[in-house]
Amino acid sequence: MSSVGKGVAAASIGNILQSKGYKVANIKCDMYVNIDAGTIRPAEHGEVFVGEDGIEADQDLGNYERFTNNVCTRDNYITTGQVYQEIIRRERNLEFKGEDVEVVPDIPNEIIRRIKTCQKKNKAEIVVVEFGGTVGEYQLVLFLEAARMMKAKNPKDVFFVMVSYLPTPALLGEQKSKPTQFAIRTLNSAGIEPDFILCRADKPVSPDIKRTISTVCSLPEERIISAPDVYSIYDVPVNFEKENFGETVLKTMGLKPRKKDLKEWTKFSKRIKNLSKKVTIGIVGKYFNFKSCRDTYISVIESINHAAWSQDRKPEILWLDSEKYEKNPSLLEELDNVDGIIVPGGFGKRGTEGMILAAEYARKNKIPYFGLCFGVQILAIAFARYVLGLEDANSTEMNPKTKNPVITTMADQVEKIKNKQYGATMRLGAYPAVLIKDSLSRRAYGTIEISERHRHRYEFNNKYREDFEKNGLKIAGINKELNLVEIAEVKDHPWMLGTQFHPEFKSRPLAPHPLFREFIKAAIRKS
Repeated sequence: MSSVGKGVAAASIGNILQSKGYKVANIKCDMYVNIDAGTIRPAEHGEVFVGEDGIEADQDLGNYERFTNNVCTRDNYITTGQVYQEIIRRERNLEFKGEDVEVVPDIPNEIIRRIKTCQKKNKAEIVVVEFGGTVGEYQLVLFLEAARMMKAKNPKDVFFVMVSYLPTPALLGEQKSKPTQFAIRTLNSAGIEPDFILCRADKPVSPDIKRTISTVCSLPEERIISAPDVYSIYDVPVNFEKENFGETVLKTMGLKPRKKDLKEWTKFSKRIKNLSKKVTIGIVGKYFNFKSCRDTYISVIESINHAAWSQDRKPEILWLDSEKYEKNPSLLEELDNVDGIIVPGGFGKRGTEGMILAAEYARKNKIPYFGLCFGVQILAIAFARYVLGLEDANSTEMNPKTKNPVITTMADQVEKIKNKQYGATMRLGAYPAVLIKDSLSRRAYGTIEISERHRHRYEFNNKYREDFEKNGLKIAGINKELNLVEIAEVKDHPWMLGTQFHPEFKSRPLAPHPLFREFIKAAIRKS
């Protein structure tokens, strides 16, 4: 089934193999015909994770980076759309030398080529490949065929891990393995036999269940790994290692561990469970149907976690729907109950007036505020309206006819938007910025130059920069090449800062992002 934890499992395997001394690369294969994840609604598919080179990818790449600290690029992300696009390009260019082009083997061969390309570019000794979707889906067939072909050619180099869910019906109170048995048979029908089974369940898998699954799939019981629900996703590698999963994987592959060092990760995993003091952060946004908000903002959530844990605080996140502030501004008083406010990334007009009201409330009431991409634009609009007195100040995204476009369309984006060229056309990926002296940002980073990842079409209008700075909005970070505002800070405020980039993409469990860390410190002081 979907959302069973394949991404975290793949990231954890990468983490464990790294701890054994091996160089690892992770790949996510998505079945979608989309070229990338950039045009998929976050509420439907989850967060769009931006790689260092600007690839708009599935959120699982974020887990890979957080668990392994490897930097992901487009080589770590494969979609059905990419594969077919490349095959058609090669066919049109006569690169098949007149041969007919067939779905099999040409599509699987292209998938295999991409996996090998990632391995070479990353100089990886072990590549962990995650297939999105579920075994029984038709759209997965060609990826399974690619895996089967790889195994057939290199039986000692290719191994399969199946992640399967074991339900515990409430009325029965015991785990049932039949769905997993059926999934194994379904995988067998594609010509693949799993080498390991990760048994996802609400509780640890019983020895009886392990014996049953072992019999069905002809595997030693040591390769049937319990994967119960845990306190946090960062417990997963530690939990796997309790069953010697890493040692078993290497033994199955015919490899030996070069070292054994999961100490820092294990120490971190234990420490965060015992935190009692809280810090409360309100996320003011609009993609809150509560079914998908966690996936929509997964990197933001994890960045808050990393920073709060580093300060020995247990984070409590409140989801605050900005549209309700538009209908009833008196509800803004609930912001007094949070220690800090984040306005995350997003697109479109809906809910923005409520966000602007929230930003102004945070400014007037000295509540720590952190604006991420869209959030810094909201900060600028609020400042222009309530401090500069430009009542109709806005972004051209929300109001193309505004007389005071303090946020405007980037010059290179005008024609792209006009021609509806939306896919992979934003300002994407890592860009440098220079930080000014005596700024919150400079003190947080401890350096002059930084590099951060972007995903936007709109920017600060430089025509208003002088007025902003004269009236207390410090332009703390600049991209010199484009003369683009990257960071803005409100003076005479405990901590009110916005970034045009997405710092959440570079936060790590053992190394919180410096801006999130300082934001949480300010929130703790407010509490």
